[in-house]
Amino acid sequence: MPPRHPPGVAVPAAIWTIGFVSLLMDVSTELILSLLPVFMVTVLGVTPLMVGLIEGVSEGTALIVKVFSGVLSDLAGRRKPLALLGYGLGALSKPLFALASTAGMVFGARFIDRIGKGLRGAPRDALIADLAPPAARGASFGLRQALDVAGAFIGPLLAMGLMLLWANDFRAVFWVAVVPALLSVALLYFGVHEPERAAQAGRGVNPLTRANLRRLPAAYWWVVVIAALFTLARFSQAFLVLRAAEGGLALALTPLVFVALNAVYSLAAYPLGRLADRVDHGRLLGAGMVLLIAADLVLAQSAHWAVVWAGVSLWGLHLAMTQGLLAAMVAETAPADLRGTAYGLFNLASGLALLLASTVAGGVWTLFGAAFTFWCGAGLAAAALVAVTARSAWLRAARQPVDLPQPDPRRNDVA
Repeated sequence: MPPRHPPGVAVPAAIWTIGFVSLLMDVSTELILSLLPVFMVTVLGVTPLMVGLIEGVSEGTALIVKVFSGVLSDLAGRRKPLALLGYGLGALSKPLFALASTAGMVFGARFIDRIGKGLRGAPRDALIADLAPPAARGASFGLRQALDVAGAFIGPLLAMGLMLLWANDFRAVFWVAVVPALLSVALLYFGVHEPERAAQAGRGVNPLTRANLRRLPAAYWWVVVIAALFTLARFSQAFLVLRAAEGGLALALTPLVFVALNAVYSLAAYPLGRLADRVDHGRLLGAGMVLLIAADLVLAQSAHWAVVWAGVSLWGLHLAMTQGLLAAMVAETAPADLRGTAYGLFNLASGLALLLASTVAGGVWTLFGAAFTFWCGAGLAAAALVAVTARSAWLRAARQPVDLPQPDPRRNDVA
């Protein structure tokens, strides 16, 4: 692909607002989730098996809901109402964690929270695509990712500080999470206005008909396939924590792995998003995959703390280079009236790939150890890199002009 767009196009104020909406909700959610497993086991007496069951069902529910929320936003011709409902359910769930006295209550709170996450994801991304100028789509998605991930490391840091301040009072800390969640909903309601053109497009048309699904071009499905391949190579970040723990990192400090990862991700996402608006997408995806290969190779070498932090930093840089770019590529390849459906299908494919990758990685880790798991990740990442490189080369070759023989002007043939 040629360079995408000239530099200098500003990100609209509404997208900055959506970014801060994501930041506030992530602060709230991660403040709770960073403490929730320990709370369930030590305070409620829940078994690790039940913890895993609650998390698995909750995340699986979010994956399924993402598809339907995207379809509904296309069917209604509006994005903001569903996004607002999703953030509202997320805020509603937060007091339930503070009030929970049984595993069932925690499950109910997690279920509501994940329903909310599933409802808001695809409509929010489609709304960003509707609001962003084509010349600033990469920057817009990169900015949203940067602010979202900033919340993902502010939340755990706040949780650790409040636990120290309040002598491990889980419930008091959980109540604090209610405040940024409510602010998130209010900011979206008052601060973001849906563009009228986008609000009317496709209203009343079922996006899941065969004719409409055929309108999603091959270029879009290629983005979905590449994202799934990337995700298969990038298993759950929980394995980064396990690798750090093998190197002797104190259990109380293991949240710092996520803090370091998300700090790199947050700081790099916006500038790399702006870069995506000006350079070849295939090459940037390839560079991101090279970073993931490097991260896996580093983490396979040793569990020493310095090596692990280097691997975690490369992992975060890979996320910053690829995640906003892939979201922008969905916006670029999907028809405007099918963007909600397109993001729903994209998120479903990536989520299922992550579940498969993490399950396989857990089995490989158990049978063959940590180093072999990261070697396998590097191999899958290399395969994805080959696919991206081959696709980019094919596209460049397809655009080369064909030299056809020119007629001799001296001839004057008469049929």
